[in-house]
This record gives sequence, structure tokens and C-alpha cells, in this order.
Amino acid sequence: MAVKVKWVTDIHKSVLWNNLEKRGWIEVSENEDWNFYWMNIQTIRSTFGAENGIRLSDNQKVNHFPNHYELTRKDLMVKNIKRYRKELEKEGNPLAEKDEKGRYISLDFVPVTLLLPADYNMFVEEFRKYPSSTWIMKPCGKAQGRGIFLINKLSQIKKWSRDGKNANFVASTTKESYIISLYIDNPLLIGGKKFDLRLYVLVTSFRPLKCYMYKLGFCRFCTVKYTASTSELDNIFVHLTNVAIQKHGDDYNPIHGEKWTVANLRLYLESTRGQRVTDKVFDEISWIILQSLKAVAPLINNDKHCFECYGYDIIIDDKLKPWLIEVNASPSLSSSTANDRVMKYNLINDTLNIVVPFGEIPDCKCNRNPPKEAFGNYELLYDEELAMNEGADRDLKKRLGQFFGSKGGRTKDSGRPTATTWK
Repeated sequence: MAVKVKWVTDIHKSVLWNNLEKRGWIEVSENEDWNFYWMNIQTIRSTFGAENGIRLSDNQKVNHFPNHYELTRKDLMVKNIKRYRKELEKEGNPLAEKDEKGRYISLDFVPVTLLLPADYNMFVEEFRKYPSSTWIMKPCGKAQGRGIFLINKLSQIKKWSRDGKNANFVASTTKESYIISLYIDNPLLIGGKKFDLRLYVLVTSFRPLKCYMYKLGFCRFCTVKYTASTSELDNIFVHLTNVAIQKHGDDYNPIHGEKWTVANLRLYLESTRGQRVTDKVFDEISWIILQSLKAVAPLINNDKHCFECYGYDIIIDDKLKPWLIEVNASPSLSSSTANDRVMKYNLINDTLNIVVPFGEIPDCKCNRNPPKEAFGNYELLYDEELAMNEGADRDLKKRLGQFFGSKGGRTKDSGRPTATTWK
């Protein structure tokens, strides 16, 4: 008789519990022997804390990498992407090519982001370059729109004290670090409303990098039509797409939850902009995701017991350029609509089918690849080991020559390599 997987979780969401129970796996407590633990990010810190001396067995899997925050803490994400670009630039890699204004052609996908008070002087310099710009600021470590406000005047921030401890804002009297990013004030609008995308990416290994993209992401819409007017800067229902915020709006529709499927977005873009343009947008999104993962891959503690399902937040501007806003380590498993519940149930189901192949006891010594039919709604985004075996690096140089020209210049059609450079 086959031995059944023993599981434990400290996340009490039905889409997760129902998936674990339907497999006939055995629920145990965290103090018993377990094979699979879906834990929150606080638990993972203590699990891998040096002071605990915990050593996971080869038959145990967990759903976070120990230092996932290198990607999911926005200040660290931006720092790591900057480092990645500089390294490619030093190597003379054409992917780090810049335009005549000194901006990266292929790797300009994160809005200018700084940490206050440490980067106050840099912020002032950036603000003065673009005096009419708007910036979005939030306390470090806060999520779901809490503590966020928009700034469009330098006078809205009082200068930090020299020791960096006196963070005295006009709009806030707290004394903590803040993330401040250039606000994308020309978002693509549908029905006059701002939206962003929540996409799911599964990483089973960082070295070699292996990642999957989920096809069933969704768009989150604001309930109030967008305006860039300074009089509406404080109206969170105009600017912030978080469901936790929008559900309190007077115009919130609980039936569809102010959401579209990604499939509906693709259909809309194909009907209004054409299939070729739409394909390019989604190829660029895949490109952004892959480059962000490559940026942190050397830093992540690539523990063989770990996998991670990231929630990527992407916004598209009115020129159809996608921007990476942030990456979430524990994307919400709460369901705001019936369709939302079905999608998240399937997300967990397909994730489990890949990270625990055949529903058998995990064996971290044996790198078992799941069969393609187990992918469900996942698509393999990148397999570094497979790419190296196929000599993809040599092909990459040839392909880059097609899209950047022999001197690495930008082509008329696109500032970024097409899908063939990352698939």
C-alpha cells in the first residue's frame, strides 16, 4: 500500500484545504512528522532561522524559499534589478543597451523607486528632473494599500533630519522607512478606469532557474473613472486597484468583483489594437517576469526543499508598455467572487501537481520532473537546464543580432527582444 503524504498548513483558506484533503493526504500537526507544509512568510522565517537548528528531511517540501524577500520586498527587488543591469552592462551584454537618453532599452521595466530617508537627496534630484511628476509612497512592509498616499509637490515632504531618524511627513507623523516610486500617471484605461494585472508564477528552482507562468490571472479595476487631476490625488478609488480597498467603494460590484480574466483582456486588446500588438504586450510581460527572476537568482537560497508561487503585479501604460510594480510572496487566497474561488482552487491544484509529482512522498534527492499533462493551466516559462543543454546561449546571440542589429542598436519595430529570446 502506498504511503500517503502528511500535510500541515497555518493558512486557513478553503481553496487550499480542499485541495489538500481531496488528495487523500493525511493532516498532521506541525509537531508531528510531515511531508508538505504550506506556510505563511512568518513561519518560514522561523523554520529556517539559524537559532532553531531545524534541518528539513529529504521527504519534506515547503512553499517559500528562505530569503524570498530579495524579490518580494520592493526596495530589495529594485536594488537587485539595478545590480543585474549593471552586471550585464559591464559584461557588454546587448540586453543592457541604452538609448540616447541613457535609459535601458530592454531592461527599463521598473518605475524609479527609492527608499526614504536613505535616498532623500536622490529623490529630490529625480523630482527636479520631472517637476510635474507624481510619486506614490507607502511604509515598508505594509500591504493592501494601507498607508499609501500620492505626492506631486516637493513641499509635501519635509526634509529628513541628517541622522535619518526624523521622518516627518505632512501627511503622516510616523517614523519609519518609506518606499517611494514614480507613479505611472498615464495608465491604459478600459471604460475610463485604471486597472492592473495579477499574474501567478511558480518557481521550483532558482539555480538552475525553472519557472512556470499561470494562464488564469486576472485584472483588478478601480471603481471610479481615472483622472490625473491633482484634486483627485487623495481619492483611493481612482488610483489604487487593491480589492481590499475597492470593495468599500459605493460603485463596487460584488458579482464580478471589479475583475476581468486575463483572457478577456487579451480579447479586448486584440479587438482594439490587433493580435500582433497584443502578442507583443504579453511577450514583454513574460520577458519582465523572467528578467526579474534572473536578477535575484544568484542571491536566493536555492534550498531543494522549497518552491514558491509568486503574485506579480503588472500595470500597462497608454503606450502599451508593461511595468513591474511589485511581487508578492503570499498572494491572497481569499475569494471575492465565485469565479475567483474557482480560479484560485485550480491554481493550488495545478501548483501541487507540479511540486509534488504524482502525489507521492517528496524526494528532494531525486529531481523528478512532472509530466506535461500535470501542468494544468501552467505553461513552462523557462528551464535554464534545458536551455543550456540545447545550446540556447549560442542561439540567443544570433537572435539578439536580429532584433538589436550588429551594433546592438534598437530596431524600429521593438525596443525589446521578442519571445524567442526567452523561451
